[in-house]
Amino acid sequence: MSLSLGRSAVVTDTGRRRRRNEDSYVCEPPLFAVADGMGGAQAGEVASRLAAAVLEEANGDELREERIVELIQEANRRVFQRSSEDPAASGMGTTMTVAVTGRAGTVSIGHVGDSRAYRVRAGRLEQLTKDHSLVGELMRSGKLSPEEAETHPQRSVITRAVGTEPDVDVDTFTVDTEPGDVFLLCSDGLTDMVSDEGIQSVFSELLSAQSLAAQSPAAQSLPAPALSVEREGELEGAARRLVELANRSGGEDNITVVVFEIVDEAGPEVENPAEDTVEDATSFAPDEQLEPEDAPKDAPEDVEDTLDELDAVPVVETVPVVETAPVAHTAVIPAAAIEEHLRQEQSQQVQPAQQSQQAQQVPDRQRHVLPLVLLVLLLAVIAVLVAWGLLR
Repeated sequence: MSLSLGRSAVVTDTGRRRRRNEDSYVCEPPLFAVADGMGGAQAGEVASRLAAAVLEEANGDELREERIVELIQEANRRVFQRSSEDPAASGMGTTMTVAVTGRAGTVSIGHVGDSRAYRVRAGRLEQLTKDHSLVGELMRSGKLSPEEAETHPQRSVITRAVGTEPDVDVDTFTVDTEPGDVFLLCSDGLTDMVSDEGIQSVFSELLSAQSLAAQSPAAQSLPAPALSVEREGELEGAARRLVELANRSGGEDNITVVVFEIVDEAGPEVENPAEDTVEDATSFAPDEQLEPEDAPKDAPEDVEDTLDELDAVPVVETVPVVETAPVAHTAVIPAAAIEEHLRQEQSQQVQPAQQSQQAQQVPDRQRHVLPLVLLVLLLAVIAVLVAWGLLR
C-alpha cells in the first residue's frame, strides 16, 4: 500500500472580539503551518507573517525534521531581530506549528507555543503536540485538572514562543499515517472555544457523510475527478464548521484551521492536490508587507485592539447573549520560571509535612521515656525499703 497527500483546505477568521487577524498560515502542499502572533498594535501580525514567510521561501526544499528545526529557528531570528530594532514591534512573538508530508506516507511536525496539531483516525481525535503554556505545565505536573484548565485565568500565558528570546527550543517528531487520516493544525482561537469532543464530532460527521456518499448509486456513477472535488468540498466544510463553532462559543480570538488528508494511491488519482482557502476580509496576501505603523491612527498603541460588546462581529446564527470576560492577552513566561515556581510550591508543601512529622515524634519519645522514669522510681523505692529494713 502506497500513501500520498490528498486534499487540503484552510479557513481563517477574525472572530467576534478582535478587530484584526493576527494569525498567519501556510497551505502549500506538502507544507502546512499555523502561526498565532502576539503583540500590541499590529505587531502580532508582523510576527506571524515573518514566521510564515520563512516557510514559504523554503517550500520545495526537502523538509525533514532537522530542516524544520532550522526554519523555525530562522523565523525566531527574524522576529527577534525585528522586535529588537523596531520599538513599535517590541515584545512581539508568535506560535508556530508546522507539518510536512513525506514520500513514505509520514508526517513530520515542528512545534513552538500553544497552537496545536491533531490527527483524526477513524473518527477519533488525537492531540499530537504538547502545549507550551502555563496551564499545560500545571496539568502535566498534576497541579491542574483539564476541567480547571478550561477556566484558568492565566490560560493565555505561554512558556515558549518564536521571537521573544534569541534562541528557541523546537519540539519535532514524525508520525506514521494510514489511508483516511486527517490532520488538523489550528490556533488557540479554536481550541479555547471548542472542546476536543466538539472537534471530534465534526470529523465524525464528515466521516459518516463520506461513507454514505460513497455507498450511494449516484456517487458510484461519478467519474474520479468529480469525486475528488466533492471530497475537497467536504474537507472545507469541516473547516468552516469548526470556525463556526468557535464563533458560536464567543469567538474571543482569531481562528485559523488548516486540514489535509492522507489517501491510498491505489484509489482515485489526484494530480496536484488542491488547496481550498477561505479568508475573512482582514486577511493579507502572503507577499504583502505589513508594518506596525499601518495601524489606524486612532487605535491605542499599547494595547491589543479588541472589539467591545457593542461592535462585536455577529455570527450568522443567533445565539443567546452572555456576558463574557475581557479578552485575555497572550503573555510569555519561560518554562524555567514555571518549573522554579512549581519547585517552590512543592518545597512549601514538604516543610509543613516535615514539621507535622516532627510534632508527632515528640509524643512518641515521651511515651517511650515515661515507663523508664517509672521503673527508676520503683527501683529507688525498693532500694530505700531494703536499706531501711537492714538498719532496723
